[in-house]
Amino acid sequence: MYGTSTWNTAWLLVFILLSAASCRRQPPMQPPTPVTDTVAAVATPAPSARDTAGVSDFCLLTDTIPDILLDMRYYSDYNFVGTRIDGYEEPVAILTKKAASALRKVSDDLRPQGFRLKIYDAYRPQRAVAHFRRWGQDPNDTLMRADFYPGLAKQQIFSRGFVARKSGHSRGSTVDLTLVYAATGEEVDMGGPFDFFGERSHTFSEQITEQQRQNRLLLRNAMLRRGFKPVQGEWWHFTLHNEPFPDTYFDFPVSKRHF
Repeated sequence: MYGTSTWNTAWLLVFILLSAASCRRQPPMQPPTPVTDTVAAVATPAPSARDTAGVSDFCLLTDTIPDILLDMRYYSDYNFVGTRIDGYEEPVAILTKKAASALRKVSDDLRPQGFRLKIYDAYRPQRAVAHFRRWGQDPNDTLMRADFYPGLAKQQIFSRGFVARKSGHSRGSTVDLTLVYAATGEEVDMGGPFDFFGERSHTFSEQITEQQRQNRLLLRNAMLRRGFKPVQGEWWHFTLHNEPFPDTYFDFPVSKRHF
């Protein structure tokens, strides 16, 4: 049996060991992560190449010809489809800088004669042409037939070439326009409306009066003088002869946000 002194020594040793363990250095407590109400910013996606390609070579027509008038039909619902056309985000007219510069000379030539230019359409993105084609696939959608193609079946608009799979407008140097009297803002009588699909739209149609023919020739000759070429079947349609992108069809939307 152990003696009393032996037990006292054992208990003393246990006490010393326990005291040493309790005095060991404890790791410092980490402060809690503060809670904040900051919301991470959502990154705005960069415009796609489809929406920006070629924009630097174009301009807003009103920046080049401040007094030009706009009646952008494909931004409105008064057109042969009957609704706003894809790609027309704002009622603005866009052309290549080269075509806009030539058109400014046309405007300068006609202004002293008492006329101003009014634009119906200029640059037209490829997505707009695709919209026309989709519309053409619905034989029951003839909402605007009475105004724009009363003498045609809907499919004849395409088979006769009034609307093509690709449009010269998408190259950026084609414009649809008319003349107005500067003093009144009234459109000059051209004998037929813009985008009328029929023989009456031919520049030299036999269905118009001599005065209407002279009005068409006034516009035609002014455009020819400054390097534009006409389309005989549409008195309002002209393309810059030496256009800068004869083989390129653009698709950025019609909007002033790029300019």
